[in-house]
Amino acid sequence: MENNNINQIEARLDKFAGDIVVSRPNSIGYPVNQKSKLLDFYKWFIGSGLNLTMTNNAGDPFDLENKHVSTNSHEFEREVIERMSSLYGFDKDDYWGLITFSGTDGNNHGIYFGTNYLVKKTGKRPVVYVSDSAHYSSRRLADLQNLELKLIPSDVHGCMIPEELEKAIEEDKPAIIVYAIGTTFKGGVDDMPTLNAVLAKFPKLVVYRHLDAALFGGYLPYSEYSDLLNRKVNPFDSIAISGHKFFGMDEPAGFFLTTRDVRDNQNIYNVPYLNCDMPMISCSRSAMTPIKLWWILQHTSKEEYIKQTKSMLENAKWFKEELDKIGWPAWLEPMSNTVYFARPSQELINKYDLAPDYDERLGGELAHIVIMQHVSQKRLQIFIDDLKNS
Repeated sequence: MENNNINQIEARLDKFAGDIVVSRPNSIGYPVNQKSKLLDFYKWFIGSGLNLTMTNNAGDPFDLENKHVSTNSHEFEREVIERMSSLYGFDKDDYWGLITFSGTDGNNHGIYFGTNYLVKKTGKRPVVYVSDSAHYSSRRLADLQNLELKLIPSDVHGCMIPEELEKAIEEDKPAIIVYAIGTTFKGGVDDMPTLNAVLAKFPKLVVYRHLDAALFGGYLPYSEYSDLLNRKVNPFDSIAISGHKFFGMDEPAGFFLTTRDVRDNQNIYNVPYLNCDMPMISCSRSAMTPIKLWWILQHTSKEEYIKQTKSMLENAKWFKEELDKIGWPAWLEPMSNTVYFARPSQELINKYDLAPDYDERLGGELAHIVIMQHVSQKRLQIFIDDLKNS
């Protein structure tokens, strides 16, 4: 390739990267952690030779008896899942999981594993129940998996309404209940104890509980609300958490966790050319993502995660109070790092990459800011000043 062409290619990429890096500090409308701990990882990566090697995590990372593709990182994937499982109250001898491509991939596994589990137990395909404020992926995935879906109305806080769930239940069909642990826009958390009490009114109902905890599932275990996601306190069957939100991955990733009982009641596909059974949906999976997540976890202590969580929640409260002071309508749900408010000008929407929404009960057009690790009070004060001047 001629030098001129190479220069043009690099110049275009330099501009692209430059634009992204410049806009990064103002990226406060979506739940991403811009404080990456991967700089030293990439230095190691380039020097290791892995940057010139194709790797693949095809196969069950916990199938230790069979040999899969040799160029995998299953040992690191297992360590990540083991550490994550302890955060959510899984017993040491009763957990299974994998690193996923995203929170949606985790929800896909939750609904798929739940369906197979319930069919094995009851012989019937389940109904999926999820609130209308939960992430849209559950609706899409129910459609993808050809499952009956019941969309349960949510209250003004974004939480599933227990009375509406009770009205929707079909007792003669098994149920997959998708609990939203931090709804996409408002940060509402479904009241699991109250909703479970509703389900208990139907003694014949066989239930599989999946938690969509993409963002909140990262930081709640390091907060005073940790029992909410402890399955010994609030029983659930599986959970999906994002890796590119609280944990600071530089690309979409996530975790899916469930029990051995659920894993062992799947439609197992024996794959001779991989010499293993395949319970998961995906065949080829990234081998580098588990290593990057493992690196991040190795370089971040529990105390540091507690400190990050405290800072995020305190900054969210501070921001809400400052909006109150200037008379700008704003709301903040319990346990949430997401402040939503009356939508500002389109200029500010664009500048700060704000996510829009609409709720007539709150005056109509809304926007929100997700207070992540890189969103300081100084940055928020700049936004407030812009808001006052707009």
